[in-house]
Amino acid sequence: MKMLSVVSALALAASSTAALAQTKTAVVLVHGAWETAGVWGQVEAGLKKDGYRVRTVSLPGRPGNPAAPDKVNLELYQKAVSAVVNQEKGKVVLVGHSFAGFPISAEAEAEPSKIKTLVYVAAYLPQDGQSLLGLATTDAGSKVGPLLKIDKEHGIAQIAYAGRGGLFANDAPSEVGEMVAKAIVDEPLGPLAEPVHLTAARFGSVDKVYVHTARDQVVSPGLQAQMVKATPVRLETSIDSGHTPFITHPAELVAAIERVAG
Repeated sequence: MKMLSVVSALALAASSTAALAQTKTAVVLVHGAWETAGVWGQVEAGLKKDGYRVRTVSLPGRPGNPAAPDKVNLELYQKAVSAVVNQEKGKVVLVGHSFAGFPISAEAEAEPSKIKTLVYVAAYLPQDGQSLLGLATTDAGSKVGPLLKIDKEHGIAQIAYAGRGGLFANDAPSEVGEMVAKAIVDEPLGPLAEPVHLTAARFGSVDKVYVHTARDQVVSPGLQAQMVKATPVRLETSIDSGHTPFITHPAELVAAIERVAG
């Protein structure tokens, strides 16, 4: 009888958790350049623990979603995001890190009715006609430039190994920086230079939130502030981290996303 009571209690708890997840807005996480969907591991676990349904997007042209670099473009990225967003019946909270500000913005332009809120995490927040390359070249506070290697023959952009940890996880111990360095992948060149097309009627109608990263050396705090000034958002919050808060400050990032998701 005691065993039966325990089993019944576990079943009730599982049922309650499932019911709670159905009442909360689903969260879709999109990684940035030189990354894979694996970067979201701690954040995904934290959100799921708190009862959220979470889906991650693996952008084409990297491990997890292989594609030849010359076949990859911003439209393909947007379609990859759309495919995951449309696995949910209702609206989603769409979270993008760094370069993913472009594909999540493109998705909001394509399907604004599917998005509850766009969350930009240390991300590029573009205006119509802008590209990552165009915005990045205005970022005087970024330290990417000296470490960036362009391989035109193979259509990829790389970050020099020796500087990866200090660039992406400058707020973390050296062993964490080394882990980050090993996880970085080559990035297809094309989408980095491709402008995004956005309209006030579609992209402009979608709710937006920005999560600043105060010690960022990739997308500098100065550029983050300039982009938010150019494209105002409903809410701003800040994490005292470098460019990878999902690794160095996952609990804070989970809290920031949950504040938006409700």
